Amino acid sequence: MRRSIRLRQFSTLIESHLKKPSTRTFLRSSLPIPHRTIPQPKEQDLDFVNVAHSHLIHSHWDKLKPLSTSLTPFRIKHILLKLNNNDVLSLEFFNWVHKHNPSYHTLETHSILLHTLTKNRKFKTTQSILRRILTPFLSKLFEALLYSYRFCDSSPLVFDALFKTFAHMNKLRNATDTFTRMKEYGFFPTVESCNAFLSSLLQLHRADVALSFYREMRRDCISPNVYTLNMVICAYCKLGELQKASETLEKMKDMGLSPNVVSYNGLISGYCNNNKGLLGLALKIKSLMGNNGVCPNVDTFNTLINGFCKEGKLHEANSELGIRLFEEMGRNQVKADILTYNALILGLCKDGKRKKAASLVKELDKENLVPNSSTFSALINGQFLRNNYERAFLIYRSMIGSGCSPNENTFQMLISAFCKNEDFDGAVQVLRDTLDRVITPDSSILSELYSGKLVPL
Repeated sequence: MRRSIRLRQFSTLIESHLKKPSTRTFLRSSLPIPHRTIPQPKEQDLDFVNVAHSHLIHSHWDKLKPLSTSLTPFRIKHILLKLNNNDVLSLEFFNWVHKHNPSYHTLETHSILLHTLTKNRKFKTTQSILRRILTPFLSKLFEALLYSYRFCDSSPLVFDALFKTFAHMNKLRNATDTFTRMKEYGFFPTVESCNAFLSSLLQLHRADVALSFYREMRRDCISPNVYTLNMVICAYCKLGELQKASETLEKMKDMGLSPNVVSYNGLISGYCNNNKGLLGLALKIKSLMGNNGVCPNVDTFNTLINGFCKEGKLHEANSELGIRLFEEMGRNQVKADILTYNALILGLCKDGKRKKAASLVKELDKENLVPNSSTFSALINGQFLRNNYERAFLIYRSMIGSGCSPNENTFQMLISAFCKNEDFDGAVQVLRDTLDRVITPDSSILSELYSGKLVPL
């Protein structure tokens, strides 16, 4: 409940930020970038900075070492400023100081280095440093970068890197605050950073907020790319708005973008997972891919096969569509993976076609594929559907013996099936296995077991 409340509060926070007027539309109202002067080094400080700088540019690290005891944050800051156009030497010196006395580094010395790195497009190193310093400097970092922006002759990419790092770390509240503050000063993130934010929102199941952010991107004239629109399609599908997902795919060409295999796969997945019998539309999208010169990949086929098998379509008219898709993979030289086989085995077991399922299991060795927990779960489920509990238990034991760990669903299925068959000894044995693996059984399963037979564990 608390998590649900926090998510609603967070969603409201983001949406309130995103509903603010677009700064791109009103550039004249952008806040001026503050200009802060810093005291210049004099006398001994100036001599020290110049000598240290000379040693650095001539790679005289041995001569620099005796100076380490006289370092101060003020001197380090000015040495870094003199190295402002040399990202390699700046980082080497920064690390050298950190090695000798990390306490000499301040928020300001970190900020100067970040400006230097982003100005020279060293984004991976920038994000690595940002990740390291976010905890101690989180609340002050944006302002520190802002106030050092002018005297470091920096680039807007420094704020973009901060926004992107927050997105990658799933710190969405901080990412939203950074995005809003950037716009206040007339800075806009790159589409790549926006994509990172969209991706994090989708991973956290906030498709609604992802679409709100996408609309804000469009208002701010941040041009989306194929990856952006792939995530928009995914977001619409997650919300069940398949018509809008389809319209997004159609609009891509009007926007000068070519849909790729991920674009089509996203919509196919939406049709296959919506439980409204739209698998025919999913097949039409697959045909559309071919017509547009995009080859279906293993994910395309896995999604379709899983959709048909899950819906129990293997035995319907135009028969065994799952198997036909599997055969088409071979003709198109698309190599099936364990997910393909697992979906087919489950579908065949549901349909009572155990011999075909067994032949696919044997085929795994030939294809150098190793059965996993889902493979065994599919076989166990198939035996339960045929009320063959003893065979199911033997497969379960084989699963344990092969080193595969049953997941929670497999345990629940086994215990429930044994209880329904009034085989409480088998249920208790499986229950002991769940406890050995630190899996907490569902309360309804425990109730079912104990109502049938109370056995001490």
